[in-house]
Amino acid sequence: MSKIIQKKSGKSQIPYISLVIPLLNEEESLMELFSHIKETMRKISKSYEVIFIDDGSTDKSFKILSALHSENPSVVKAIRFRRNYGKSAALSAGFKEAKGELIITMDADLQDDPEEIPLLIDALGSSYDLVSGWKKKRHDSAVFTIPSRIANALTSKLTGLRIHDLNCGLKIYRQEVVKELKIYGDLYRYIPILVHQAGFRVGEKTVHHHPRKYGRSKYTIGKFYRGFLDLLTILFTAKYIRRPLHLFGIWGIISFIIGVAIDGYLSIQWLMDLTSLSNRPLFMVGFLFIIIGVQFVSLGLLGEMISRHERNDESYSIREVLR
Repeated sequence: MSKIIQKKSGKSQIPYISLVIPLLNEEESLMELFSHIKETMRKISKSYEVIFIDDGSTDKSFKILSALHSENPSVVKAIRFRRNYGKSAALSAGFKEAKGELIITMDADLQDDPEEIPLLIDALGSSYDLVSGWKKKRHDSAVFTIPSRIANALTSKLTGLRIHDLNCGLKIYRQEVVKELKIYGDLYRYIPILVHQAGFRVGEKTVHHHPRKYGRSKYTIGKFYRGFLDLLTILFTAKYIRRPLHLFGIWGIISFIIGVAIDGYLSIQWLMDLTSLSNRPLFMVGFLFIIIGVQFVSLGLLGEMISRHERNDESYSIREVLR
């Protein structure tokens, strides 16, 4: 394997691994998923934990997780939200609980293959801090795959990070990455971008994608449009989250200068008795530019003050934790 595997007493030893798995109404797949995980991890490591985050399921998912915890108390942990808060909140809770030197995320619907875990560890090696899976051959409807490809291509172009599949749930992180990662809303889609912007090394590896065996996809076409708005958030915060005045201030100054130039020119003409201001709508347009300029600068200053305070990203309520 890679340099991730350390030598101790002449034997190979993989660092402690945490698997973080968010889920919503996946009662049919959980037992089978854990069985595959246990079989895979038995081959490569005895030091691991599996953290399930029940994001407000209304079926028997948590009952099954409780049974898995009772049967495997040293391995299985489960976090139960009071209601559905979304995948970002679920991942955040899982990352906070994770103790592993390496953290692996995957979906609970059996479309991600646990047998990819050792391959992801090998791909991480000593070259990357995050390796994201690439579902090169997807088993989803074109209604889902075409918008996804468009979004991935657009995001790659705008951010400069060459990733084919940003939203693949199968990823491997170093611990220091997840401890610094702050996600909310639907920003879980852009985790590789956020990690890249923070200065970490991001890679990609082709992974197998299986057809959905149980239930139905949680993806809706509306998420595509929300994802585009989140992309704008990413692009804005990357450059201006700590200096919003640099964005709003420059446009405010430009607007103010245009307004002063217009009204200054008309005022000189009026003083020279060359025109009357009462019948010159352009004079009011100049005032409008001045007002807009002042508002933009004021908005930038308010943003500077707000940016000094840390955002509280724990926007979820935990009902129960099994450790």
